[in-house]
Amino acid sequence: MCDHYHPQSCDTPGLTESGFTRRRFLGHGLGLVSAATTVPAFLMRAGDALAADTTMRLSSKPGVPDDRVLVVVQLSGGNDGLNTVIPYGQDIYYKSRPTLGIKADQVLKVDGVDGLGLHPSLAPIQEMMQGGLACAVQGVGYPNPNRSHFSSMDIWHTADASAAGQGGRGWIGTALDSLEQPTGLDCLNIGKSAPLATLGKTSRPVSFENAQLFRWAGRDLDKQVSETYDQVHDTAVDSGSEDPLAFINRTSMDAQVASDKVRKATWAKSKTKWPGGNSLGRQLEMVAKMIRAELPTRVYYVALGGFDTHANQLNNHQRLMDQFAKAMKAFYDELEATGNRSRVVSLAFSEFGRRVRQNASAGTDHGCAGPSFVFGEHVNPGILGTHPSLTELEKGDLVFNTDFRSLYTDLLQDWMKMDAKLALGQDYPSAGILRAV
Repeated sequence: MCDHYHPQSCDTPGLTESGFTRRRFLGHGLGLVSAATTVPAFLMRAGDALAADTTMRLSSKPGVPDDRVLVVVQLSGGNDGLNTVIPYGQDIYYKSRPTLGIKADQVLKVDGVDGLGLHPSLAPIQEMMQGGLACAVQGVGYPNPNRSHFSSMDIWHTADASAAGQGGRGWIGTALDSLEQPTGLDCLNIGKSAPLATLGKTSRPVSFENAQLFRWAGRDLDKQVSETYDQVHDTAVDSGSEDPLAFINRTSMDAQVASDKVRKATWAKSKTKWPGGNSLGRQLEMVAKMIRAELPTRVYYVALGGFDTHANQLNNHQRLMDQFAKAMKAFYDELEATGNRSRVVSLAFSEFGRRVRQNASAGTDHGCAGPSFVFGEHVNPGILGTHPSLTELEKGDLVFNTDFRSLYTDLLQDWMKMDAKLALGQDYPSAGILRAV
């Protein structure tokens, strides 16, 4: 198993067999990047030229603000929205959750909102709301909700409530397909596998768990393919030639430049203190460093798992809320310290909420609507929208009142200045999460 994504699977059988033919090299080599720490001078010059000309260029359409960044935070497992944005003013909440309900005097109050507040571990997000940097949108979901983790996550990823998907394409990847001059680093995912949301017809994300492992792994696997790779690099070719060797040379060098840029960016030291032992914080620290290095990446994707709290939820959920809140606060503190805070808007979502009533295992089961969070200088801060009724339920679950694709519409159309209808398949009303930007 390799540590970075490329269109041709790293796990393809036969990669380590001898007799690595030119055809197989073509098949496997194009998505690879070099692990070389030093390269011949002419390659460095050519690489610099590539970096200046294509890989690192910020350009798409006139009027499109290429320096704006979207960060997507996936909270996997189905976050309990009722214990995140808490309706402490309603008795039915405590009757439904006799041991899981958060006591009213522990709920964090939000200015201008009565009877609703935040989980006690979300103090950093309460501070961000008060500073105009965060909002929670209540009751986010979609029609005919699906309570399967996989199906519901696919619906969020494809923006298709039928779960049929758009030909295996996601909303982010489809939006990035429209870029006139893709850079190869338009979308970057911190993780082993590329999320469906990031896959387009032509757009593919770069994925890795550790930036220092974002390099060509072939040298460690097969001597023959390693020698072939070096031979291609050491062969002087006309950069404008249509010869297949020239194409391979350009492509592999382009990937090498990207790899070097990413690894160099993440070597930098952060300007602020990050929370220790925080998986989401570690991912966002890498993202902050790459934003600071002005990589041409338009969308970063990170994830925090563990929200499937069927049993003994109270302490587990508290720990997850603590990680989430501290990581987001640290991320925006670092962005401010590096002068990049105004460039970044972030969305945090989960595939569904939990049922209103707690279960017999002191946990909660799969539900439907839940809150999503949006962060950045340009959000309308506070708790937005109407909280779903706790008495008018659908099969025991909250009824959504904000379609999640309305959030996508605001992020694509108003923030990224992209064609939201093209990415989502149809128009959706604005969720009103952003001020005029």
